[in-house]
Amino acid sequence: MSADVVVQNVSASSDVPSNKIISRWAKTALKDIEQEKSELTVRVVDEAEIADLNRTYRGKDKTTNVLSFPFADPPETATNILGDVVVCAAVIKREAQEQSKAQDAHWAHMIVHGVLHLCGYDHEQQTQAEQMERMETNVLAQLGFPAPY
Repeated sequence: MSADVVVQNVSASSDVPSNKIISRWAKTALKDIEQEKSELTVRVVDEAEIADLNRTYRGKDKTTNVLSFPFADPPETATNILGDVVVCAAVIKREAQEQSKAQDAHWAHMIVHGVLHLCGYDHEQQTQAEQMERMETNVLAQLGFPAPY
């Protein structure tokens, strides 16, 4: 399956990977998943926008690294839209520094993590978390990055 990834960078950060690289990371995350829907948007934002989205949709009044918004087709309509992944450039940069990770490896991890959430994967329960972590580690290895955990 070929995925269509649109990247919107509205961040003021100069440390954001190129649209082409972000798109490649997202497509690699989808490669081995049997997923009928194949269109998604990755939006790169600053802290104010991610905090607003986190507050509005998750009830958490703080910044976060990545949010995923799966798309639900309207009744009697079928689209290829998977949803939106929103990542915060400043949080990813800060976390990479705090965790002593290469910034591009952390970026790739957050993109892959967000895309897997769009596909229905979660980490709320231990077994789900273990499955999702294995998948993330596998995708990141395909991209040439070390295991994030």
